Amino acid sequence: MEQPLRFPYPEMPAMPQWVPDAVRRYLEHTSNGMALREVARRDGCHPSTILRQIRRLEGRRDDPLIDDALETLATQLTPPTDQKDCPSMTAMSSPASLLDDDTIAREARRILRRLCERDAVLVVSHEMDRAVVLRQPDDEAPTRTAVVPRPVAQAFALKDWISCYAAGKVTRYRITEAGRAALKRFLAEDHKRKIEQRGMAEAPSPFLTQHVEWGERTIPGTDETLRVNLAESPLGALARKKDKNGEPFLNMNLVLAGERLREDFEAAHMGARVGQNWERFLTPGDRGSFGAKGPASGPMDARARVHAALQDLGPGLGDVVLRVCCYLEGLEAAEKRMGWAARSGKIVLRIALQRLELHYAGLR
Repeated sequence: MEQPLRFPYPEMPAMPQWVPDAVRRYLEHTSNGMALREVARRDGCHPSTILRQIRRLEGRRDDPLIDDALETLATQLTPPTDQKDCPSMTAMSSPASLLDDDTIAREARRILRRLCERDAVLVVSHEMDRAVVLRQPDDEAPTRTAVVPRPVAQAFALKDWISCYAAGKVTRYRITEAGRAALKRFLAEDHKRKIEQRGMAEAPSPFLTQHVEWGERTIPGTDETLRVNLAESPLGALARKKDKNGEPFLNMNLVLAGERLREDFEAAHMGARVGQNWERFLTPGDRGSFGAKGPASGPMDARARVHAALQDLGPGLGDVVLRVCCYLEGLEAAEKRMGWAARSGKIVLRIALQRLELHYAGLR
């Protein structure tokens, strides 16, 4: 019978939930002396994962907030040296001076909202026991919008909610995508709590809401607008990626071409039916027209524009833009369905979008 693992290291006190797992593992290895393999074995992951997390944190210690936060956690959470040989004295509770989870959540609602404002930065220096949030538009005097306790700013940096972009005697930080997602999640939790208190229908999940970015788009050929999630298209993620030259993998013209096809597709109500035959749709003539003569077929001109674009692209290229741009399939799912090699879909999609851009340019 396999014996349970026994670690010859003093047990570290329980950490607040806001402390990331990577930070806890870093402290257990660097301050508590636990071997990488034993940390990995206990957490059920590969030692290379632990090593990568530790190296990343070591590289981030040039950030003064990160360095101070790690020093503080190591001092307050690591058992004293004279207690390491006494197992009965290692069960310590978290020091009262550590921030609790409620404080982090409360301050996040207040500070992250300010950092989302235009031209907002968080500023801190070694001589300051507090950080401040400033708004500094071009050629204007900065305006202070919030004051942040230094431990709170350190926690934000550890959680990757803010990132340093200008180091020096005065260090400046901006909010990250993770920080924006966290703010959306906190606000969604507040909204869900209010709805539940009123006894209304169930609110959307906060973890779903953090990935939503609402906006409005005009339906082509009309004055009507639709409220859409701007972050739900796979093209948005590809547009943020860089190629080997540091340029965006998809430029804005390609993204707009894909979104134009999607807008026509949605305006024409060309949703997928059970057992949809993709090749049949790409066949010339009425056989692939999704039943355009039905009573609820949607605007005929939008359907005609989608059909013309896909016919111009042809099978293969038309199939990938239909799946990714219109039906919002992920690239991995599209590659498996079409039998392509892994990571080849984004190259084919870019070629298809370039052809699609030329198609729309010829209509002008």
